[in-house]
Amino acid sequence: MFTRFLNLILIAVIFFSCKKKEEPAALPLVETTFQNPLLEHGPDPWVFQKDDVYYLMHSTGNSLKIYRTKSMSKLATAESKTVWTPPPTGMNSKEIWAPELHFVEGKWYIYYAADDGKNDNHRMWVLENESPDPFVGEWIDKGKLNLADDRWAIDGTIFKHNNILYYLWSGWDGPKNGRQDIYISKLSNPWTAEGPRVLLSKPELEWETKGTSDELPTVNEGPQFLSKGDKLFIIYSASGCWTDEYTLGMLTANKDADLMNPASWVKSSNPVFTKSPEGNVFGPGHNSFFQSPDGTEDWIIYHANPEAGQGCGEKRSPRMQRFTWNAAGEPEFGVAASLSINLVIPSGEK
Repeated sequence: MFTRFLNLILIAVIFFSCKKKEEPAALPLVETTFQNPLLEHGPDPWVFQKDDVYYLMHSTGNSLKIYRTKSMSKLATAESKTVWTPPPTGMNSKEIWAPELHFVEGKWYIYYAADDGKNDNHRMWVLENESPDPFVGEWIDKGKLNLADDRWAIDGTIFKHNNILYYLWSGWDGPKNGRQDIYISKLSNPWTAEGPRVLLSKPELEWETKGTSDELPTVNEGPQFLSKGDKLFIIYSASGCWTDEYTLGMLTANKDADLMNPASWVKSSNPVFTKSPEGNVFGPGHNSFFQSPDGTEDWIIYHANPEAGQGCGEKRSPRMQRFTWNAAGEPEFGVAASLSINLVIPSGEK
């Protein structure tokens, strides 16, 4: 009897010692790289960064849609919501272009270009939302932005410097579509312009005038504000988006200069960001900027086509890449990143 008991104990010891030990639960892997494009489609990408959240908008043509994410490299899986659709008729009912979401003086604002179906009537429009969350609350139509001279206007953006609100946009000098220029105006509040519009840049250099014809204008558009140290920059898109030569140019001013004085701004003689055919980057432009989650890196987001000759259509997709600063305190955007390479995610992404 005792021998039988010992045998049972021995069998139990062997059984449990041979049983496979359970492995600890695996921790989720953090992706350390990503590839462009961020979305299959998304011209005129704009990113606004508030707290630890990134909000993105891009042109849809017929509505205003916001994406939000804490990881820009994972934009494809971001939450999104259409927050506004235009009225069926009227001067802001068609061709909804280049929307931008901003948080100004405790409220959310969306600036967008629209017309009534006739391009000559494109103007800038403003929506306001008092909710802390731009995905909820009511978007109130503040109407057309009353820019001086009431000329054709698209690609508007707002920035604050030395406690003054400024507005940048692309517009026509006269009533006809002959040339798109970059203008600046002061704002008395986020939806009201004050004083004259001032011309800062017109397409005049060879690389700014690609694709021009009797029917097509020369182009400066998509202005974006950037600052670093004692310098201010306006990065803008030049030449027609219908060409592969769509590119980025730069204006530079001292931070203490009179920003309403055209003489304060110096145009770079060469483009600062161009196509990269070997990387499937054609017509890169209409950009914006953001920082990595930990604030240690600067990033540019822009649209481009994957193949030559695709113009201003649905193939334009948003791409992003890190940029640096040279010894002169100017941005260095480098070569447009190829679609086939892995890029390291922004520092601090989880």
